[in-house]
Amino acid sequence: MSLPSAVDVAIIGAGAAGLGAAHALQGSGLSMIVLEARDRVGGRGHTIMAAPDITFDLGCGWLHSADQNSFVSIAEQLDFEVNRALPPWRERAYGKAFPQQERDDFIRAIDEFYERAEEAAKGGRDMPASRCLEPGNRWNPMIDAISTYINGCELDAVSILDMDAYEDTNINWRVRRGYGALMAAYGAALPLALNTQVTLIDHSGKRLRIETSQGTLTANKVVVTVPTNLIADEAIRFHPALPAKVGAARGLPLGLADKVMLALDDPDALPKEGNLRGATMRTAMGSYHLRPFGQPCIEGFFGGSFAQQLEDTGPGALSAQAIDEIVALLGSDYRRKLKPLSESRWAHDPFARGSYSHALPGHAGDRAVLAAPIDGRLFFAGEATSPNFFSTAHGARDSGERAAGEVVAVLPSVQR
Repeated sequence: MSLPSAVDVAIIGAGAAGLGAAHALQGSGLSMIVLEARDRVGGRGHTIMAAPDITFDLGCGWLHSADQNSFVSIAEQLDFEVNRALPPWRERAYGKAFPQQERDDFIRAIDEFYERAEEAAKGGRDMPASRCLEPGNRWNPMIDAISTYINGCELDAVSILDMDAYEDTNINWRVRRGYGALMAAYGAALPLALNTQVTLIDHSGKRLRIETSQGTLTANKVVVTVPTNLIADEAIRFHPALPAKVGAARGLPLGLADKVMLALDDPDALPKEGNLRGATMRTAMGSYHLRPFGQPCIEGFFGGSFAQQLEDTGPGALSAQAIDEIVALLGSDYRRKLKPLSESRWAHDPFARGSYSHALPGHAGDRAVLAAPIDGRLFFAGEATSPNFFSTAHGARDSGERAAGEVVAVLPSVQR
């Protein structure tokens, strides 16, 4: 839709948080607009057809804590099939590169690491999660690799108090048509202004003035849902400045988790929904999901500084690395069986600049600082503001709903 000159509520960002806020404000009687810099909704949730028979979620793909995940009921309402099969993380290892005895030893080591971390967090004193690694344990590099998938960074950059605050019911489902496709459907009927990049929010006057790439509009209230790296880099400026918000965002940087999709010839030679990973003693490694949904493909995952290094090398580096690793694990025949289809590059996405947030050591309290409203006019949402479900799409969506509730709560009673 075209940009209005004035609204009651402007929502910045059409990711899960912005969509959640907009849905919560429907029926409130308030005029609103969702301003989105991209040409699509979903933010870091984006589904593509990597091939005619291969669905690929470039961003979030799992309904984490599915028994508490608000997107599950949304999927059901929108007639999206929810796949409840077990994820391919522990139970579905494939191949001889990671024998069962070594897998058992690794799982024991990582479980003991999390037990030590939980115990340390009880003391209430923050520190890097890496301090809970057992000195000299052979599996420490691989435990760090798992952190790069979960947190988007290595353990030395992870707050132990923040890690302990995260809630995970260990129930993980998927959306067969794609999580990003579900978000697109969820946002389809909302008042959206796409290709509209916000550069300034001026809250010095009675009404908020918002400068965008498509012109200027005013609003009574603004809900800011953009990723922390954009606030930290001041890609969106506030006038007067909001140093506490910028500081909190810098304490909650986005880590990096990238994916690659490879087409697979002769797919029946590999199991559906399998997991492939070597028993490596290094953190710079990929993890591979064999034939997700039974599709003729392999999906690869890279995280942390290794993902950043591959992105910086240029397009195609993730695919090349994935093929090299898979060939090393399964044999040289697989070099001719694999074809690159697509890869994510979230660090180089100007409207994301990373994947999902983690709190730096000493900054676990910054989530509450970032989430706090200002003057009953500026409100903040996004996965980084979720106290317990940060780094997830449903944590983002629920935070948008929370911010919308804060908007309504400050309205005069005659407007409610």
